[in-house]
Amino acid sequence: MKEVLFFASGLILFLFGMRKLSAAVQELFTSRIREYIRYSVRRPVYGVLTGIVTTILFQSSGATTLLTVGMVSAGLMTVYHSLGIILGADIGTVLTVQLVVWKVADISPLIIVLGGILWLTGKARWKDAGEAVFYFGLLFFGLNLVAMTTAPLKDNESVIRFFQETNNPLLGLGIGIIFAGMVQASVIPISILAILAQQDLITIENALPVVFGANVGTTVTALMASAVSNISGKRSAVSHLFFKCFGAVACMIALPWLIVTLKTLSSNVAQQIVLGHLFFNLSIVVFFIFFLKPFARLIEKIIPGQEEILPLWPEFLDDRYLVDSKEALMCVRKELQREIVLAQKILTESLQLVTDYREWKRQNIMYVELVVDVLRREIVNFLRKISCQELSPALSRKLFTYTAMANDIERIGDHAVILAKLASNKYQAEVSFTEMGKKELGEIAEEASENLRDAVSLIGERDAEKIANIAMREEDIDMSVKEAREKHLVRYYEGICQAEAGPIFIEMLMHLERISDLCQNVAEYVDELKDS
Repeated sequence: MKEVLFFASGLILFLFGMRKLSAAVQELFTSRIREYIRYSVRRPVYGVLTGIVTTILFQSSGATTLLTVGMVSAGLMTVYHSLGIILGADIGTVLTVQLVVWKVADISPLIIVLGGILWLTGKARWKDAGEAVFYFGLLFFGLNLVAMTTAPLKDNESVIRFFQETNNPLLGLGIGIIFAGMVQASVIPISILAILAQQDLITIENALPVVFGANVGTTVTALMASAVSNISGKRSAVSHLFFKCFGAVACMIALPWLIVTLKTLSSNVAQQIVLGHLFFNLSIVVFFIFFLKPFARLIEKIIPGQEEILPLWPEFLDDRYLVDSKEALMCVRKELQREIVLAQKILTESLQLVTDYREWKRQNIMYVELVVDVLRREIVNFLRKISCQELSPALSRKLFTYTAMANDIERIGDHAVILAKLASNKYQAEVSFTEMGKKELGEIAEEASENLRDAVSLIGERDAEKIANIAMREEDIDMSVKEAREKHLVRYYEGICQAEAGPIFIEMLMHLERISDLCQNVAEYVDELKDS
C-alpha cells in the first residue's frame, strides 16, 4: 500500500508540476509567444516550429493545442494555419521523455531548491523565473518517486512476466489511449514507460503500442475544449484527433519493421521508446505537411459552417505611406476604427456573460483583448515614426490626438474585459442580482453601449449631434450610477439582495461609468480635429 501511495503521489506531483509550469511559462513568455504566432501563419513549416518551441516551453502538448484551439475559436487564426502548430506540438514532448532517459529526475531536488530560492528571494522577473524552475523540478521529482516505487518490481517474477510476456499490441494501444485521456497528457504514460524500461521491466514490443495510444489519448484535452467552442475550434480539435488516429493506424501496421529499426538505432529500451515517440510524430508531420490546404478544405466540408477570421496584426499600417504624413495619418485613423470596433465587440460579449455565462466566450474575449493590445502598440509605434517627419501644426495636433485616442480605446477594452471577469466571479459564486438591480444595470449598460456605438461611428466621420448625445448620456450615466449605488445600499441593509452580490454589482457599475467617460474622451478628440 505504501508503494501504491508513493506511486500515485509521484503521478500527482508530475501532473501538478506540469500544469503549474505551463501557467508560469505562459506568464513569462506572453509577448514572445505572440511573436511565434505571428510567424506561424506565414508557412506551415513555421507553424510546426512554433508548436515544437511552445510545447518545450510549456512542457505540455495539451497546453499548446488548447491555446491553438482557443485562438482559432476566437478568430485569430484560420484552421489551416493552426494545423502546423498542432502537428509540431507533440514533437516538443519528446524532450521531456529524453530528459527522463538522461535521468534528470535524479537531480530534481537540486532543481527544486534552486528554483525555490529564486522564487522566495528573487525580485520581479527572477522571482517568476524561479517559480517556473521550481515547478520544472517538481515535475521530475514526481517521476523520481515513480522510479523509486517501481525499482523493487524488477525482483518480482510475476510483474516481469506480465510486462515482458504479454504481447497484445491492441491492448497496449487501448491502455495508452485511456491513461493519456485520463491525465490529459501523453508525456506521463510515455515517461513511465521509459522508467519501467530503465528497470528492465518492459520490452520495446510491449511499450511501443502504448506510446501510440498515449499520443491518441492526448487529443482529449483539445476535444473537451472544442465541445464548448465554435465551428473553427471544433475543426482544429477534430484535425488533431485525425492526425493522431492516422499515425496510430499506420504505425501499428508497420510495427514489426519499426521495432527492428529502433533496435538498430539503440540497444537501450528507454532510448528506443523516446525514438519511437519521435518517429510517430515526425511521420505524421512529414506525411501531412504537404497536404494541409486540401486537408483543411476536407475538414470544412465534414464540419460545415462560416469561419470568422480576426486579423491579429494591423491591416492599414504600412511603412510605404510614411513618405506622405497626411496619408500615413489617414491609415492610422482606419486602424483606430478597427481597434474601437474590437473594443465594442468585447463590451457586447462581456455584457452577454452577465446574464448568460459561457466560459469559452470569456476565453474568446481574452484573445480579442490581445488583438486590441497589439493594435494599440503598433499604432503608437507607427505614430512615432510619423513624428520624425516634417509636420504642420494641424498634422501635429492630429498625431498627438490619435496617440491619446489609441490609448483610451485600449482602456475601454480593458474595462470591458474586467466586466467579463466579474461575470465569471458572479457565475462561480452562484450570485444573482435582484430584479431591480438587473434593471438598473441593464439601463446603464445600454447607455454605455450607445455611447460606444456613437464613438465608433465618430472615428469614421465627425457628427456634431452624436458628440452632443454622448455628452448628455455621460451625464445621465454618472447620475444613474450614483442613484443605483444608493438604492443598492438600501437593499443591502434591508436584506433584499445577497451580500456577495454587492461588490460585484458596484464594480460593474464603476467600469461601465469609466467606459462611458472614455467614449466622451474619444468624442472630444474628434471634436478637436474639426478644423484639421
